[in-house]
Amino acid sequence: MRFITSLGAAAILLLATAGDATAQMKGLKVGDRAPTLSLRTLDGQSVDLADHIGKGPVLIEFWATWCPLCRQMEPTYRALAEKYGRDLQMLFIVVPTNQTPERAKQYVEKVQHPGTFLFDADGAAYRAFSAYHTSYVLVLDRQGKVLYSADGGEQDLTDVVRQAVGR
Repeated sequence: MRFITSLGAAAILLLATAGDATAQMKGLKVGDRAPTLSLRTLDGQSVDLADHIGKGPVLIEFWATWCPLCRQMEPTYRALAEKYGRDLQMLFIVVPTNQTPERAKQYVEKVQHPGTFLFDADGAAYRAFSAYHTSYVLVLDRQGKVLYSADGGEQDLTDVVRQAVGR
C-alpha cells in the first residue's frame, strides 16, 4: 500500500511540475536579447524601443486595462518606481484586444500608474517578444538581455530588478 501511495505522490508531483515547465517554455528565455521595434505612445508619438533597450535596465509588461493580473501588479510597479526612480525604465505595452489608446490613457491617468505606455496597434511587439497573454513581464539588463521572463499577478520582481539596476 505504501508503494502505491508513493507512486501516486510521484505522479501528482510530476503533473504539478509539468505545468511549471510548460510555462517556462513560453515567451523569451533568460539570456535572449530583447527585440526592438517602433511603437506609439498613448498620445500617438513614435517611440523606438532601441532608444531604451540596451541603454539601461528595463522592465516591460504586456498590459491591458481589463487584465486583473495586471491590476494585481500595480502596487509592485509603484514600489519599484519609488525605490529605483530613473534607474529603471518601466515600459507597458498595451495590447490592442478590446482596447484603445484613449481608454488606456484614461485608466493610467485615473490610477496614476507609473511608467511609459506604448500601444501595440498591430500586435507586432506581442509577436516579436513571443508574448502569450497580458501580465507577461520581462526584466532586461543594461545590455538588453532578458534576466526575467514570467507572467501572473503575484510576481516578486524585487531581486531581479535589484540585480538589473545594480543596487
